[in-house]
Amino acid sequence: MNARSMIIGVFGSVIGLVAMVLVIVLPSSDETCETGDVLVGSSAPTLPELGADTRAGATTAATTTNATVTGTPSLAAGVGPLRRTLPMEVGTFTISDVFGSRGGGHKGIDMAAADGTTIYSVSDGRVVAAGPASGFGNWIVVDSVDYNGRAYSAVYGHMWDHGVKVRTGDTVTAGQPIGMVGSAGESSGPHLHFEIVPGGRFTGGRQIDPMPWLDGAPTPDVGGARAFSNDPSCVRGFGSAGGLLADGKVPAELEIWYRRAGTVCPEISSSLLAAQAKQESGFRRGLTSPAGAQGLAQFLPGTAVSINPDDGQPYIIDADGNGTASVWDDGDAIIGQARYMCAIAHKIAGWIAQGKVSGDLAALTLAGYNAGEGAVLASGGMPNRYAAHYSETRPYVTNILAMEPQYRAPGAQGRFTREPGAEGPQIAEAAHDWLGVPYVWGGGGPQGPSGGGFDAPGLTAAAVFAATAGEVDLPRTAEQQWEAGTEVPLGRISVGDLVFSDFGPQGPAQVGVYAGNGQVIQAVAPSGRSGGGVVEVAMPGDARARRVV
Repeated sequence: MNARSMIIGVFGSVIGLVAMVLVIVLPSSDETCETGDVLVGSSAPTLPELGADTRAGATTAATTTNATVTGTPSLAAGVGPLRRTLPMEVGTFTISDVFGSRGGGHKGIDMAAADGTTIYSVSDGRVVAAGPASGFGNWIVVDSVDYNGRAYSAVYGHMWDHGVKVRTGDTVTAGQPIGMVGSAGESSGPHLHFEIVPGGRFTGGRQIDPMPWLDGAPTPDVGGARAFSNDPSCVRGFGSAGGLLADGKVPAELEIWYRRAGTVCPEISSSLLAAQAKQESGFRRGLTSPAGAQGLAQFLPGTAVSINPDDGQPYIIDADGNGTASVWDDGDAIIGQARYMCAIAHKIAGWIAQGKVSGDLAALTLAGYNAGEGAVLASGGMPNRYAAHYSETRPYVTNILAMEPQYRAPGAQGRFTREPGAEGPQIAEAAHDWLGVPYVWGGGGPQGPSGGGFDAPGLTAAAVFAATAGEVDLPRTAEQQWEAGTEVPLGRISVGDLVFSDFGPQGPAQVGVYAGNGQVIQAVAPSGRSGGGVVEVAMPGDARARRVV
């Protein structure tokens, strides 16, 4: 049987499962990580509900359903009926690429369809990511549990900005419209890239072939997060955006709090909060600064009891349920840090929309935390009114943004997970995603663009970091990057190698990513009639190449 016939046969089986009733298999009683439901209520069932966090019950997408439901069993822990649907209606798509193609690097299936075709959630679950993602352009990630009580994520990629119809924190049901087919990111035409990830996309899971899964096969247990658990070490952020935090990067007793803090608002990630805490207190308890700032998050007493305009409660609430709201309690301080950062982010986002402020939202939010959001408004962006803004606030922001990638889970911003032997093409793909981004002197780095753009080494650092899932963190300047890896002759250059040029006594001044066919992707400064930015150009005449992975 050829591949085309096999694919048609598989999807014929899927359609034939409309009336099939799936068998319920109870979790084994001796599994310590399967004792409670993570998708009902908080991402950590042992923790009390946060007074301000009601987003988990919100649903923003339309309720029109896809008719291809394949079964309605009940979940073992009583979550409710489990339904499984196709991500698009039968007859609206064709399979254009299969799982495991491209030398094993393709971790999903591609479903070609007309631009704007409706994408449906394949199961009930919670949206843990919705928006920009490296490689995908945009993506949606929905965390769910199967009828065996096992955690998995469904991943949908390549929607245009306007084609993402849900928000992080929304709950969705099987057959609910969540997006529209597009061709954003590394894409040669309109299609949906679809993945199934047992264990959770942000919590250590691994992709499997979605075709048998769509045909009704059980989701295998491949490690990662466990769906039913009262043990934070098992939950690991599954069912929330808190899974963005990398394992083992913060003290173990604080990890669940940073994961949960990352769910307070989609603008502020758990990895950013962890990097900020490292800058503020080094994760040390009991600190009081010369200015009177207290605890892990270094709250001034007056700020701690100030009212959060988002919900009318103080920033520091009794998040750990011990009866006292205190900056000295780990959970209260970390959740309070997130609440304050989210409130600042919402305020600054409004100013950006009104044209009163410009710049990167995360950077400006950090500046507002340090110098007060009024300083951001008065400066129209990064604070610049007083000497302390240059000596304290700007270095504070720069240091945290530079540290943040260390706390971010591998692959948490897109599809790139390090595949031995495939890193070079993925470096080029990552760089390609940023074509057209403006040139900003000193901009960018492992965290991606900053200040709205990149300079040359900022782009290469971002591309290499993304493609290697955070395992390779290049230094900040072209001269320093020239010392990384090994030099390769131009006759043996490969896609993804770094191309250096404009050499001087201290080394190269320019660097980019080799894209093949004599072309280099690099960030260039504006000159003459050229506006600069991330562009694809011909190989410079004095080029030399290095392989960094």
